[in-house]
Amino acid sequence: MMAGESGTSRENIVYRYYKCSGIKRKLGCDKKTVRKSWIEDIVVEEIKRLVHDDEAVAYIADCVMEVQGRENPILPCLREQLAEVEKGIGNLVNAIQMGICNDATKKRMDELEARKSELGIQIAKEELAKPIVTREQITCWLEHFRTFDTNKFEHRRRFIDTFVNRIFLYDDKMVITFNYNKGTKTITFAELEASGILSISNIASTGEP
Repeated sequence: MMAGESGTSRENIVYRYYKCSGIKRKLGCDKKTVRKSWIEDIVVEEIKRLVHDDEAVAYIADCVMEVQGRENPILPCLREQLAEVEKGIGNLVNAIQMGICNDATKKRMDELEARKSELGIQIAKEELAKPIVTREQITCWLEHFRTFDTNKFEHRRRFIDTFVNRIFLYDDKMVITFNYNKGTKTITFAELEASGILSISNIASTGEP
C-alpha cells in the first residue's frame, strides 16, 4: 500500500509524494516513489472524462434506479412480524367476545398492542430511510460535477471522494476502480506518453528530501 508523505528541502520547498509502505518497512519492495501531483492529476483527469461522458452518466443513473427498485430486506421481516402480532390481537379479541376475559388476557393484549405500535414505527423509519430519487435528479447531480474547477483543492477532493474506490499503481500502468459496478479503468503510461497528456519523466519524485 502506498501512503502520502511530504518533506521540506533546505530551500524550504515542500515535496509531496506517495511511497510504498513496504519500502519504509524494508520488506524488499522496489516500487518507485511517485509525485503526488502526477498521480492525482491523472486520476482527476479520468474522473473529468467520466462525468462528461453522457453514456457513462446514463449507465450510473440506471444502476442507481435499479438499486432503488430493490426492496429493503428488513421490511419484509418487519411486516411479517406485524402480521403475526395482528393475528394474535385478533385471536384475543375473539376470546374476549366469547367471554374469556381476565388479567392474563388483558396483559397479553397490552403487550401485543405495544408491539404493534413499535413495529409500525420501525417500518415507517425503514421506509423513510430510503427516499426515492428520480432518474433526472441523479443525472442532474452527476452532471453538476462538470462545473467543477479541478484546480481547486476542494473540488479535486470531492471528485476523488465521490467517484474513486481504489487505485492500483504498476510500473507501466494504473488501474482505477470507480464507485460503481464495472467501473474499472486501466490506463497505460505508454498511452499517456503518446497522447502528450503527461510526461513519464515526471513519475519519479525527483528532488525528494
